[in-house]
Amino acid sequence: MSLTVYRKAHFNAAHRLFKKEWSDEKNLEVFGKCSNPLYHGHNYELEVGVTGEIDPDTGFLIDLKILKDLIYTEVEVPFDHKNLNEEVPEFKNLNPTVENIAMVIYDKLRSKLDGKYAISIKLYETPRNYVVYTG
Repeated sequence: MSLTVYRKAHFNAAHRLFKKEWSDEKNLEVFGKCSNPLYHGHNYELEVGVTGEIDPDTGFLIDLKILKDLIYTEVEVPFDHKNLNEEVPEFKNLNPTVENIAMVIYDKLRSKLDGKYAISIKLYETPRNYVVYTG
């Protein structure tokens, strides 16, 4: 039997959506007010799903304390209250769209979790805008 457990987390971060090669006018046309040269911020809500088989010895799919600690060290510490464009190395040359942020989170967690698990990332940029990434 396969099932999925979820862990929620939260972080606040600023970013600017833009392409360096484009003029401010072109960035405004494509990214709207999200291209503000002085940045803007979001209160991101994250849900990490881990899918797999229940361990018959423990009754756990995964110890949720392990997942909690992993999300804290790999996502909350490096992203919370940061300017993603300026302070997070993964976004030095990658536009920090909600899509790209979810993919970066996935890659960070995927590299730390046992390959026997499938994982999913649901990242809310606003209460009405979110992305789901499953690799």
